[in-house]
Amino acid sequence: MSNVTLYHPFADPAIDDLFRGFFRPVRAERDAVSIKLDVAEKDGNYVVRAEIPGVAKDDIQVSIEGNQVTLGAEVKRESEKRDGERVLHSERYVGNAFRSFTLPSEIDEAASTAKYENGVLELTLVKKAAVAGKRLTIQ
Repeated sequence: MSNVTLYHPFADPAIDDLFRGFFRPVRAERDAVSIKLDVAEKDGNYVVRAEIPGVAKDDIQVSIEGNQVTLGAEVKRESEKRDGERVLHSERYVGNAFRSFTLPSEIDEAASTAKYENGVLELTLVKKAAVAGKRLTIQ
C-alpha cells in the first residue's frame, strides 16, 4: 500500500506570502532620480541634453572643472496632506541626484551656456582653444 500524504492548499509558500502580505501597507523602494544624458558635438561645441524631471530650475547645479562636468539636482516634494487624508502609497523620490562625466576636451566655463525647459537641461559647452606647446631651449 502506498503512503498517504495530506494535501494542504495553503502550504505553498507563494500562497502563504500572498495572504500574509495582503493586509500589510504597500511599500516600495524609492529610487533616486536618474539623470539621463545625450551628448553630441555640434559646430565645435558639446551639446548635452539631460532629463531631470520634476525639478525646479533653481534646484539644479552645473559645475565644470577642466573637461569634467557635474550635474546636481535637489528633488523636493510639496506637502500635499489634506485634513482626514492618510497616505497609503508614495513612490515619489525626495533627495539629491548627481551625474558626472568627462569630455575629450577642456571646456571654457565663461563661454558655455545652460537652458532648462520642460524637464530637459540643455548645456552648450564651448571647447577651450588648444594651447600651443612651448618649446624649451636646451642649455
